[in-house]
Amino acid sequence: MTILKATNLAHAFDYPLFSDVALSLGTSESLAIIGVSGSGKSTLLHILSTLLQPKSGTVELFGENIYTLHNNDLIAMRRHDIGLIYQAHYLLKGLSARENLEVASILSHEAIDEELLKRLGIAHVLEQKVTELSGGQQQRISIARVLTKKPRLIFADEPTGNLDSETADEVMTIFYDYIKKHESAMVLVTHDETLAFECDYVYRLENQQLVQVT
Repeated sequence: MTILKATNLAHAFDYPLFSDVALSLGTSESLAIIGVSGSGKSTLLHILSTLLQPKSGTVELFGENIYTLHNNDLIAMRRHDIGLIYQAHYLLKGLSARENLEVASILSHEAIDEELLKRLGIAHVLEQKVTELSGGQQQRISIARVLTKKPRLIFADEPTGNLDSETADEVMTIFYDYIKKHESAMVLVTHDETLAFECDYVYRLENQQLVQVT
């Protein structure tokens, strides 16, 4: 099943960013986008994940053209089907780690996965306030919060940027295990080409074009 399909995407700000971008992603597959800073990787991720409308082209998620959906349908897709993970954690600072996870659990009607918390090494910090946690712990709580809602498609922008190499490897393993188990998919934006080439497909964004590498 095709989960993501982009066709003829183009975007610009004060200058052309990219054009004629096309890609697709199926069930249980992963795709990485690499390129130098400023090439437009994060902008492309925002377009693919419903957060930004392109100057031209189409994006289909789960067989739906996302920019022709009614607003309520788009909100429902974001809440239940799409998981967004950034290098910045965007946790609710006034709450504990557990309360952040409970918010995701309540909104998605999905139970918190205790085994996932153990694998991420955060089961012992759940009662602490977010502001009491290290950057790496905050990042792992953020990842757990997203996976708690069981998204059908994960968009991850430098998700391991605050983690040491060993923890980063474990987090990526968790992502791959997740998309296989739940027949989901993942789009990864990263500067780390070692991480990128663990994905099923790798694309490089350069000279305003998206080129498939593998």
